[in-house]
Amino acid sequence: MLEEQFSPEAQDDDELYEHYTFLVEKGQNPLRIDKYLMNFVENATRNKIQSAAKEGCIYVNGTAVKSNYKVKPNDHIRVMFQHPPYEYLLTPENIPLDIVFEDEELLVVNKPAGMVVHPGHGNYSGTLINALVYHFENLPNNSSNRPGLVHRIDKDTSGLLVVAKTESTMAHLAKQFFDKSSEREYIALVWGNVEDDAGTIEGHIGRHPKNRLQNTVYEGDDADKGKPAITHYKVLERFGYTTLVACKLETGRTHQIRVHLKHIGHTLFNDARYGGDAILKGTTFTKYKQFVDNCFKILPRQALHAKTLGFKHPVSGKMMSFECEVPQDMQECITKWRDYAKHQDLI
Repeated sequence: MLEEQFSPEAQDDDELYEHYTFLVEKGQNPLRIDKYLMNFVENATRNKIQSAAKEGCIYVNGTAVKSNYKVKPNDHIRVMFQHPPYEYLLTPENIPLDIVFEDEELLVVNKPAGMVVHPGHGNYSGTLINALVYHFENLPNNSSNRPGLVHRIDKDTSGLLVVAKTESTMAHLAKQFFDKSSEREYIALVWGNVEDDAGTIEGHIGRHPKNRLQNTVYEGDDADKGKPAITHYKVLERFGYTTLVACKLETGRTHQIRVHLKHIGHTLFNDARYGGDAILKGTTFTKYKQFVDNCFKILPRQALHAKTLGFKHPVSGKMMSFECEVPQDMQECITKWRDYAKHQDLI
């Protein structure tokens, strides 16, 4: 299984710092290492990878290689630089936060689409954590050394997140998410007419074997390549070529809703990473293509919003539930589909 690790510690006598490490899958065909890494390092260009190789920063099985090196199964790849990974250099930034609720123990934030939750490769500033460490002192670190974070949502997903302000609250909330006692409901617009009015998707989720930027569902004998994941969905509205659904998470795997809905044939609308930014359902008429393109422009991201968040308060024990409205870009896109479906007599 592919692995990726980030370490703030120097890795050898030359004071090089490990930024990425990968173990090449057993079934990997020979492929130039610059092409291989483009599939597994987000926001990396081939030029950047080739420059890193030229500077002696890419190692395979302990030896620096050039960009034309062809990876083979079980190769151990390490990308090393003379500076620590930037995600460990947290800079407080005065970024406004939309705080839905706050007390001495925690806060609930409505994250806008486009904001990255925590620093990572290619996104070292402007993140939610950069804002949190500016506005709040002494936030507790989670198991990944990320201040305040109990859970996360994707960059282009909007909606609610709970942030812990104390060590005890961090532990209490983390246990609720682990025990699946927290409540999370998302609103999603997906391609296609979802057949059943409600259902449950169960499928182990793990890294895609050929594209590390994606996750996929593993079933049967391959199930152990992923982690168990359960998503409950309910149809809210049908638009013929798309469907509006509500999804409740029982588990919280990376990209879970995006992966599970694609798995049952209903990729999220305009989800570029999973192919939803192409016309997956509908007619071949030019006017229809123009209509969909306009929808993509109105909503230049995947159509996913974390609408509801519920959990027990770590001190009072009271069940708390929060809700935030679907943001304007997604509302406008839904309205366009509703009007189109009525006009075309699709509903």
